[in-house]
Amino acid sequence: MTTATLRKNNVSIEGNLESNETLIFAHGFGTDQTAWDEVKQAFQDDYRLVLYDNVGGGKCDPNAYSPKKYNTIHSYADDLLAIIAALELEDVTVIAHSVSSMITLLAALREPQHFKKLVFVGASPRYLNDEQAGYTGGFTQPALDNMYEAMTNNYYAWVSGFSSAAMGNPEHPELGESFARTLREIRPDIALAVAKVIFESDLREELHKLQKPTLLVQANDDIAVPQEVALYLQQHIEGSKLIQVNATGHFPHISAPQEVISSIKSFI
Repeated sequence: MTTATLRKNNVSIEGNLESNETLIFAHGFGTDQTAWDEVKQAFQDDYRLVLYDNVGGGKCDPNAYSPKKYNTIHSYADDLLAIIAALELEDVTVIAHSVSSMITLLAALREPQHFKKLVFVGASPRYLNDEQAGYTGGFTQPALDNMYEAMTNNYYAWVSGFSSAAMGNPEHPELGESFARTLREIRPDIALAVAKVIFESDLREELHKLQKPTLLVQANDDIAVPQEVALYLQQHIEGSKLIQVNATGHFPHISAPQEVISSIKSFI
């Protein structure tokens, strides 16, 4: 076990350490592993649980981030595979949110022998619309440019607005505030660079290569991932199953954890 790898990504190992089955929880942009606090409790008696933070956020080694290295989602897939290798894991089920879904997909394509099943919550292979291909991703380039400008001009003001909009549960403002808290902890220049990598990525051509049982979990009124994207994923990931949960916003695992727990349990 290489402790440097585990320290770099602030890896924590919890749950039933005697279990032969391992669940890895991977978080999305702007959050950290604490985003899974409610969901993971439902699995801690029966599974070994592995959680980690993506470089650039959470409690990762702050010196690990380099804009040159992490200018592609593939580098985050390298990190996931390094964690699996360090812990000598096999047949893992990965439960991934948002960008970590595509990170997991890339890792599973590269070293499929480590992966048993995949759960993608609020996943998207491309956030930008592609009118030429008739693809709705949810964002136009001008909209992204405006977002980058807002992040550059006053990052903390942007965090305040974006966090509540993305959480999408105005009747529970404390949920948006919890997202704002982890977003504020990211260095603004890193957040901007990572946002550009994520929102301008395009992994549509990789989807058909995936040969693992995959569950797609989609909420309503997700400002980052419209319903069309979930249907696109279902059509292009062979044998995948789509569950529409009774939740709103981009973070159903935070706003409606029981819905997500039920979906995962029915799948694994």
